[in-house]
Amino acid sequence: MQRRRSRRTHPLLGALAVSCCFVLPGIISLASAQEVLPLVTEAEYERWLEDLSNWGRWGPDDELGALNLITPAKRLAATALVREGITVSLASTAQTERTIDNPCPLEWEMANANRGGATDRIAYRCIHGPGTTHIDGFAHRFFDGRMWNGYEVEDLVTMENGALKNDILTMKNGIVTRAVLYDIPRLKGVPYLEPGTRITVADLEAWEERIGVRVGSGDAFLLRWGRWARQEAIGPFDTGREAAGLDDTVIPWLKARDIALIGWETPGYMPRPNGDLPRLALHARHTPPRPRRFRCAE
Repeated sequence: MQRRRSRRTHPLLGALAVSCCFVLPGIISLASAQEVLPLVTEAEYERWLEDLSNWGRWGPDDELGALNLITPAKRLAATALVREGITVSLASTAQTERTIDNPCPLEWEMANANRGGATDRIAYRCIHGPGTTHIDGFAHRFFDGRMWNGYEVEDLVTMENGALKNDILTMKNGIVTRAVLYDIPRLKGVPYLEPGTRITVADLEAWEERIGVRVGSGDAFLLRWGRWARQEAIGPFDTGREAAGLDDTVIPWLKARDIALIGWETPGYMPRPNGDLPRLALHARHTPPRPRRFRCAE
């Protein structure tokens, strides 16, 4: 029998903090052959939905997915990597002005300011969007009426109660693990990748060879294509129409590496070639939660 929670609304999305250890080595240059990259077919994608699925892996009642891979031993191993205790923020300054790449900024105002103190108010009307760092819960993307672990959506995700299964509160105890940053512009010797660039397994493994580190089981996989460097160079742009990102052929690689978490600046590459899968194919398929809109050091 399904466990029913209280009638208060349960959020699908929330903020994220991850303890990270990553490496930023020097620059190398790789040739690009985007025009000859094969496309993943609809039949291949449908087969992967079955063959690469984690549904049921951690039992019929699971709501954590690949976060189960972050064990106490994994957390201890991650914290043991700390040498200098320096913090490196992946955040950008929250925006209050509406722009083409942030159509729904936060709302901020001062409540009071006097000799006794000051208070302000902040409201995130659109925490799920290109303007705010957030993490997607499993009650976000569905497959023919089912969400993570095969739960039927109809009675579990409603306008009245939000998500009664797979909401973001399953992650309320925090996420601490090792993170590996894949800085593909640095790999290619450019400040940022051009829109439509498809990041392949060859790119990812070339970066691993360069830095001597590879993402593995229970790790957070962080990807940079240079959104913020491009914005600084040309000004605000529509990331819904112009972005680089992981090629869909990376999906089996992600499954084989058994990562716990994906972080990226945008959810997929745009524009896409004729006959390609929809932009959110990889976003929807991969089972670890996905934090979005982090900012890496340029």
